[in-house]
Amino acid sequence: MSGLSGLSVPEDMVLRPRPSALKFDLVTKCSTTKARAATLQLPHGPVSLPMFMPVATQGSLKGLTPKQLEETSCRLCLNNTYHLGLKPGQKTLDAIGGAHKLQSWPHNILTDSGGFQMVSLLKLAQVTEDGVRFLSPHDGTPMLLTPEHSISLQNSIGSDIIMQLDDVIATTSPDHARIEEAMHRSVRWLDRCIAAHEKPHSQNLFCIIQGGLDLDLRRECCEEMVARDTPGIAIGGLSGGEAKAEYCKVVSTCTSLLPDNKPRYVMGVGYPEDILVSIALGADMFDCVWPTRTARFGNAVTSTGVFNLRHASYAYDFRPVEDGCKCTCCRPPSEGGLGITRAYIHHTAAKETAGAHLLSMHNVHHLLDLVRQARESIVEQRYPSFLRAYFGKLYAGDKNKYPQWAVDALGGVGVDLMA
Repeated sequence: MSGLSGLSVPEDMVLRPRPSALKFDLVTKCSTTKARAATLQLPHGPVSLPMFMPVATQGSLKGLTPKQLEETSCRLCLNNTYHLGLKPGQKTLDAIGGAHKLQSWPHNILTDSGGFQMVSLLKLAQVTEDGVRFLSPHDGTPMLLTPEHSISLQNSIGSDIIMQLDDVIATTSPDHARIEEAMHRSVRWLDRCIAAHEKPHSQNLFCIIQGGLDLDLRRECCEEMVARDTPGIAIGGLSGGEAKAEYCKVVSTCTSLLPDNKPRYVMGVGYPEDILVSIALGADMFDCVWPTRTARFGNAVTSTGVFNLRHASYAYDFRPVEDGCKCTCCRPPSEGGLGITRAYIHHTAAKETAGAHLLSMHNVHHLLDLVRQARESIVEQRYPSFLRAYFGKLYAGDKNKYPQWAVDALGGVGVDLMA
């Protein structure tokens, strides 16, 4: 069996169904858009889709304890294989029995294979067919991350969802030949990851679709990856500075070619508008460091925009970070919350870590609650009206301010934001 690229699917992959440690229950589809509501049963409990995953890169979400993260309603967070492989290292992970025990996290974990570091740490990396040779940012020692080693590390981490090692090239790269090479190499590396995976009955391996902004390469990669029948499918290589309109074309093209009975994960997406439009285009899962990173700069993410609470105008603002928010930070003590005001965040954000911690709690809760509301509207067959209400509130009813890429992308799936 072979796809458009001429890459052959090993015979045993065609004849033998791939083991899976997840169950995907499709609840409903939006009658207008490509949005879906589903439940994903994973080894450490169920998660509702669509969903946003906070990023705990090195086994810790910056600014939150495991208990505080749990209180945001998070049931699936992301760790990074590359960083955990460097520190604490595979020996420590094996000794303690994996990352769940290391970070006292009773819920699900997804691990990024380390492929993204090819972009973010490119000056320290050299890519060959064998894998990626890094210089450790800790001490400069060399480290070869191969598909086999990435899977071995993730087996030791014990994450519920593990990602294949892929060859990641920035979508803004002008080198089309290199983008095509990376797409084909990602398919070959997936075969090596499947062969190396020792725990398919307890850990779910997701493939990653590559191909830059070339829709033909994306279609070709979708065919190859779908043929390999992994438990879930990711769309990678985006959120790297490409135009939003091009991003939307890639997501919509890929989701149209993916099976209905598997989760679809668009990697590295965290802005609220991006998430909601991507859901309408058929994506289910998202992750990003943005909510916590922007909190460290004093920025509060709300349904009416992002506000920097370090600004002097908030010094005497004794309202909660967001009126009506049910996060621990915003809820009054009478409802079991902390009752934190904007003035307190203003006072602490610039010179104390407490402000960043509290805003991280709020921002993560905000995104998790946003996708919860989106899911509820999909189930109730009102997602188009949910989108119109969201954009209307975010831009205070001024449709002239709506981003054109969002208007066009949603128009392509039957939602007229300008109506």
